[in-house]
Amino acid sequence: MENTLSHLKHIDSDKGNIIKGLQLIQKNEGYLSDRALEICSHYFSVPLVEIQGIVTFYSQFKRTKPGKYQISICDGTACHLKGATLILDWIATELNIGAGETDSTGLFSLETVACLGCCSLAPVMSVNGDIFGNLSRKGVLQILKRYKRQG
Repeated sequence: MENTLSHLKHIDSDKGNIIKGLQLIQKNEGYLSDRALEICSHYFSVPLVEIQGIVTFYSQFKRTKPGKYQISICDGTACHLKGATLILDWIATELNIGAGETDSTGLFSLETVACLGCCSLAPVMSVNGDIFGNLSRKGVLQILKRYKRQG
């Protein structure tokens, strides 16, 4: 994980920079691996358990390597009322994963988010930032099929 250490070398090893360091690693690597946490522990001279506690406390940190296509299901009020839970269930069933997981092929990651800011299109999901709205089961399955073909 030489990359992890190279990301950290841009910031001071003061304990007050731990969160900044973790954010930097995640920004560059997409998630925080076990090895990355160990490197942070050494770099900032704090016990590994303290780094793990920080990562567990803040929901912004991801411990699972993201898939090539990151699916975000909006669960804001409008989307929730218009079936966001169903959208999540359909995708979870189709890909055999739950929210916060990556499928076995490494192609898809699934998460729920508080709001995607497209309430007039509810229910909404995004794939790597591309927004899809007014979703139906058939539409969701077609979107997944398209991304599967692109591989």
